This record gives sequence, C-alpha cells and structure tokens, in this order.
Amino acid sequence: MIGNLAYDMSEYLAILIFAAAGTGIVLITFGINWMVRPHHPYPAKNVNYECAEEPVGNSWFKFNNRFYIFGLIFVVFDVEAVFLFPWAVAFGQLGLYALIEMIIFILILMFGLYYAWKKGVLKWV
Repeated sequence: MIGNLAYDMSEYLAILIFAAAGTGIVLITFGINWMVRPHHPYPAKNVNYECAEEPVGNSWFKFNNRFYIFGLIFVVFDVEAVFLFPWAVAFGQLGLYALIEMIIFILILMFGLYYAWKKGVLKWV
C-alpha cells in the first residue's frame, strides 16, 4: 500500500519540477531585466508617445461603447473565419454531418449579425 502511494506521488513530482522550473525561468528573466535596464527616468521619457507627435490634452477620456461592441463583433466573425477555412479544406472527408453542423454555425452567427444590425450597433454615427 505504501509502495503504491509512493509510485502515485512520483508521477506528480514531474509536474512539480516543471512548475518550479517554469517559475524559476520567469523570475530569473525578470531579475536579469531589472539588473540590466537603465534606471534614469527623465521628464521626456515619462511623456506619452503618439507617432512622434507631442500629446495634446488629457489622455484620460471615455470611448463610446459602440467601438467596444463593434470590435467584439469583429472578433466573433474573425473566429468564424478561423473555423470556416479548415472546414472548407477538409470538406470532402467530413461528410454530410459536418455540412449540417457548419450550416447551423453560420445561421447562429447570421442571427447574431441581424440582432446587432437591428440594435444599431453597426452604425458609426
């Protein structure tokens, strides 16, 4: 019984070693970066940089929520393309079941686009 328990615990030893090694590599890298980097901040270094233009006004302002939602919709349809291209490449091997699944997937996304359109999310005005 005890020998069996030691065998079971030795399997977790590899996980512990990998976790310790990963943590150690990250900490060592951060330490080397901290030692090597220059420690001389000056006023021009602390200024926001925008394409070599001097900043004008306050950088803390609110964005319209529509920009966030528009970006989120873009990500959803970008992920759709990530699923659609491999499916199209392997379409001949997948069969009718995969075709039905992809039609359902596209219909769900089209319903989401229709909903966003009706809510006025896609208007830039």
